[in-house]
Amino acid sequence: MYFNRSNLAKQIHSLIIPAGLIAVIASTGCGVSPHSASPQNSAPSVTAVAAKSTGNSSPKVLLFTGTGTTSGDVAAVKTILNNLKLSYATASSSQLDGMSQSQLTSYKLFLMPGGDAVTIAANLSDAATSNVRGAIENGGLHYLGICAGGFFADNSIYNYLHLSGVLFNFYADYNRGITKEAVEVSQPNGTKLDQYWQDGPELDGWGNVVGRYPDGTAAIVEGYSGKGWVILSGVHPEAPESWRSGMTFTTSAATDNAYAQTLVTAALNGTSLPHF
Repeated sequence: MYFNRSNLAKQIHSLIIPAGLIAVIASTGCGVSPHSASPQNSAPSVTAVAAKSTGNSSPKVLLFTGTGTTSGDVAAVKTILNNLKLSYATASSSQLDGMSQSQLTSYKLFLMPGGDAVTIAANLSDAATSNVRGAIENGGLHYLGICAGGFFADNSIYNYLHLSGVLFNFYADYNRGITKEAVEVSQPNGTKLDQYWQDGPELDGWGNVVGRYPDGTAAIVEGYSGKGWVILSGVHPEAPESWRSGMTFTTSAATDNAYAQTLVTAALNGTSLPHF
C-alpha cells in the first residue's frame, strides 16, 4: 500500500511493522518505527560514564552502542573497524550522557549505526545530543550515520542532532510495503552496487550525493555541518552475508563491506568521495 508522504509521516518516520518482522529488524537493519517493540538485541546501557576502548592505541572512533541500536549492526560495524585496524571506543546511552564536548572532540569520528532512531533519541538527554552537535559543528568531530544514524542527523521533532536542517523521508520502497531488500546504489563513475536496505532514509536535500537509489534519490550523501565532516548512508554496506537470506544480490558481501570501509575511512579523514 502506498503511503502519502505527508509532513506527519515524515515527522514520525514510521509505519506499524508486522510482528513477524520485528525480531529480524532488531537483529539486523534500521527498524526505525517507534511503534515496534523495543529492539530486543540493543546494546545495554551501563552506569559508567567513561567510554570503553578497544585497541592498544588511543582510539580515533567513538561507536555508539546504546539503547535503540541493534546488536547485529553494532557487530557488523565493529567488524569493519577491526578490518581497518582502527582502534575505537564504545559508548552506551548513559556513557554518552556523561560526556562533555571536549571529551567528544578527543575523537575524530562519531559513528552512529543502525537501529531505531526514535528509541535512540528517547534514551539520550537533550544535553547529550547538544554536546554531540556542538562537538561536530564547533569542534570538528566527524560523523558517520548509517540508516537510523542518517535519520538521527535530520531536523526531526525528536531529540535528534539536527545537523542537516532537512527532514528525511524513507526511501520510496518503504511506502510500497517493502521493509528490506537489495537495492542498486549507483555511483558517479557508473559503478552500481547492490546494497542491503532496511527501512532506511532517502537523503535528498542535503550535501553532495555520493550514491543514488534506483529512483534517482539520494542514498548516500556527504558534506560539512559547521566544522565537522558528515557522511550519511541510507543503506548498510557493512551488512554481512548472513543478512542476505531470501534476497538476491549481484554484488558480493565482501565487495559491499569493502565499500563500507571506504565510507568509514572517508568519514574519519574528512575526505570527499566522488559525487554527482
